[in-house]
Amino acid sequence: MLGSLLLAASRNPLARRAVSALPPTRRVVDRFVAGESAGDAVTAVRRLTDAGLTVTIDHLGEEIRDTEAAALTAKAYVALLDALAPLGLGRRAEVSVKLSAVGQALDEQLALEHARRICAAARDCGTTVTLDMEDHTTVDSTLSILRALREDFPDTGVAIQAYLFRSEEDCRDLSGSRVRLVKGAYREPASVAHQSKAEVDRAYVRCLRILMAGTGYPMVGTHDDRLIAITETLADRYGRSQDSYEYQMLYGIRTDKQEALAGAGATVRVYVPYGDDWYGYFMRRLAERPANVAFFLRSLRGK
Repeated sequence: MLGSLLLAASRNPLARRAVSALPPTRRVVDRFVAGESAGDAVTAVRRLTDAGLTVTIDHLGEEIRDTEAAALTAKAYVALLDALAPLGLGRRAEVSVKLSAVGQALDEQLALEHARRICAAARDCGTTVTLDMEDHTTVDSTLSILRALREDFPDTGVAIQAYLFRSEEDCRDLSGSRVRLVKGAYREPASVAHQSKAEVDRAYVRCLRILMAGTGYPMVGTHDDRLIAITETLADRYGRSQDSYEYQMLYGIRTDKQEALAGAGATVRVYVPYGDDWYGYFMRRLAERPANVAFFLRSLRGK
């Protein structure tokens, strides 16, 4: 129930203003967001890669309905990639893009053009792009844009959300590709998505099995020890080496586990968000784990 309320609040303008106005909020946001500028993001990237981790960087923003704002988001990604280039990290530092941030709701062709520009800048930097997945109404459009991008940028990845009923079939279609598998962080109706945690977990394992048995590159987005253990079991079953898949975890969450997995030889990619449009992302992180909500409430009390 709490998670559903927080997901609803993530798209509520009144809740946005109320939460953003709370003075302690910024302290909590800093746990989950690397900063507001590209420079802040690069600083976080340096720290994480020096610790043996890899990264994917997200310029925060979504549901843009203004062509100028969409162009500015694409420009921000190109500037970020230009700033990353001198570090020589190659694919140790990629970027994640929400198509709604580059105009998907306005015009699919516009979003594709902006995404092409970002993919070209990533290629020049020696790295690649993963498309984030948003609510269920955008899935077909996102996969259509993905197919178009892969004509010129075949390594472009995409996120698939296991809680959607359609995701097992999508995983089969994408089993030869770079796919980030996540549980799903949007409030979806029972007509299109599993609702209980147990159902979502089972769906995640079914999707994971499809990806690990395929010929692509699974990116296992989880902080769950049980799912990590299942991943390792499936890797053994299908003869996968550690460099044929990776784990992905969120910035600021289970950093000890990130470092332990990397220390054991696994590839661990940290999802690093930055930017001033942090509210929707922040509320979804609170919705995912009760511990995050408790951390927020303690901060509001000044403890």
